Amino acid sequence: MIVDRLISSDTISLKKIFERNMSIYTFLNPVSYLDALNNKILFTKFDGIFADGGLLVKAVQLCYGKKIQRRSFDMTSLAPVLFDYAQDNGKSIAIIASKQESIEQAVKILIAKYPKLSILYFRNGYFNTNEEKMATVHKIVLLKPDFLIVGMGIVKQEDFLLKVKDAGYLGVGFTCGGFIHQIAKDKAEYYPEWIDKHGLRFVYRMYKEPHTRYRYFKTAFVFPIIFLKERLSKG
Repeated sequence: MIVDRLISSDTISLKKIFERNMSIYTFLNPVSYLDALNNKILFTKFDGIFADGGLLVKAVQLCYGKKIQRRSFDMTSLAPVLFDYAQDNGKSIAIIASKQESIEQAVKILIAKYPKLSILYFRNGYFNTNEEKMATVHKIVLLKPDFLIVGMGIVKQEDFLLKVKDAGYLGVGFTCGGFIHQIAKDKAEYYPEWIDKHGLRFVYRMYKEPHTRYRYFKTAFVFPIIFLKERLSKG
């Protein structure tokens, strides 16, 4: 059950997660939760899932009585904690995400903000063939980065990260959704401070990225129905 994989806010610290080798983590918001329901086998193979979004946090607490905390892979949440930890502890990072121009720009921005951050390898998240994809999987295993960050869109990024783990990756992997695309467009802090403070990240993203508007309408009308139906089916 996917809800069972959601990480409780009081069970494990981020530092312990960063030190838990051979583990992979992903993030679900109300929209991607619906996609995950159609790929339950894939998502239940992850070592943990973070709830990305206040609506999902509240829904889980209300319907399951499970105390969880919002965590997303962006500069308002987990990302700066990971980068600080990697920089301070001499840990290396590999990033597979977005388009080539976006990943190159994002890496420049990250290095400017974290001068001692070791980005061992990076490339775009698009593959022309399965052979190219698997070659990248094995390259990551051979390079042995301490952390792997993957952003390819829901399902594709989880599938890739699981392939890397199954191939023998010894580090810690995270999906990052559109994080690389976001910071490449502006700067490391995609969301203004006041937007984050008042929980208006989804409004800001609809303004900045019009293509996301349908997703948020889907969140408002479809997610509550499907989530409640899923809960009732479990008794």
